[in-house]
Amino acid sequence: MTPGICPITGAPAALVQEIPPRLLRGLWRRAFGVDPSPLPDVPIGVWRSPCGLIFFAPAQEGDGAFYEALYRRLDAGGRVRAAGRDRAEYPHAASRIHSGDAVLEVGAGAGAFARVIPDARHVGLDPNPGAYAEASGTVRAEDLATHAEAHAGTYDAACAFQVIEHVADPLRLAADMARCLKPGGLLMLGAPVWPSAMTAIPDFAFNAPPHHLSWWSEAAMAALAGRLGLAVEEIRLLPPVAAQPLIHWMGRLAPIKAPPGGPWFAARRSWYASLALSYLLGRLAAVLLPLPRNAAPMFVMLIARKP
Repeated sequence: MTPGICPITGAPAALVQEIPPRLLRGLWRRAFGVDPSPLPDVPIGVWRSPCGLIFFAPAQEGDGAFYEALYRRLDAGGRVRAAGRDRAEYPHAASRIHSGDAVLEVGAGAGAFARVIPDARHVGLDPNPGAYAEASGTVRAEDLATHAEAHAGTYDAACAFQVIEHVADPLRLAADMARCLKPGGLLMLGAPVWPSAMTAIPDFAFNAPPHHLSWWSEAAMAALAGRLGLAVEEIRLLPPVAAQPLIHWMGRLAPIKAPPGGPWFAARRSWYASLALSYLLGRLAAVLLPLPRNAAPMFVMLIARKP
C-alpha cells in the first residue's frame, strides 16, 4: 500500500494516526507472545479513505513464520487451524451456489467451505494447507495470480472469506479473483467490518499489522466492486457466530473503548489495563452467557456479478 493513497480507488486518504513500530511489537509480544515480523521500522500510518476503507501503510503481510507462531499460541489444540466451520458468510454464499458450479475459494484453510457445498466443484487455494487440521483434498498450495493466469474465465463463483483484510494489495486480490470468473459469475468477499466490537477494543494488536492491513465497510465494498466493473447484487452486514463470541464480548465489556473514528492505538497505561480486563471479562462472558441474538454486526459481505 502507498501511504496516503487508497489501495482501492487511488484517491488521497486522511491520516488518522501514526503507530510507532515499537508499540505494535510490544502489543503483539505481550498479548500474544509472538514476534510480529515483518513490520516496517518506520511509523505505520492509519489512513481513512473517502470510500470508507481504513488501511495501514506502510505495511507488510504477515509471513508463514508469523502465522505459524500465532496459531500455535492461540490454539495448540487445533481449533484455529480447523477454522472456518462456522464462518458467518458460509450460509449466504452457499445459497448462491448451484449443483455442479465450479467454485474457487481463496484462503481456503482447511477447506471447510467445500463441505458446505458438497454438490459443487470446489477448488481452494491456500499458501499452506498442510498447516490446518483435517485439510480437504480440494485445497492447493498455489498462488492466486498464477492460478488466474491458467484459469481465466473458469469459475461460476470466486470466494474469499476474511482474507482480503490480510493482504497488502486488496484490489489485485479481488481483480485476480474476478479474472477467474466466467461472464455472469459471482465474486463473494467477506471481511471484518468497521466500526465494530473489534475496532472498539483499544490497542488490539490482532486487528493491526502484520495480521490485519485494512478494515472494511459497506461503502468500501461497493467502491471495490465499482473499481472492478462488477454489478453489486448485495452488501450484507453479518453478526458474529455463536462459536466465536470472544471478540464480541471483549468489545462490549472493555472499560475504555476506542472512538469509532480513532485513534485506536496508544501507549497509555489505562488502555493496556482496559485491554487486559476486556480479555478477562470476555473470556468469562463467553463461557457463561449466550451470544445475544441482536449482537452488533462484525462482518461485511459483498456479492457482485461479473458482466
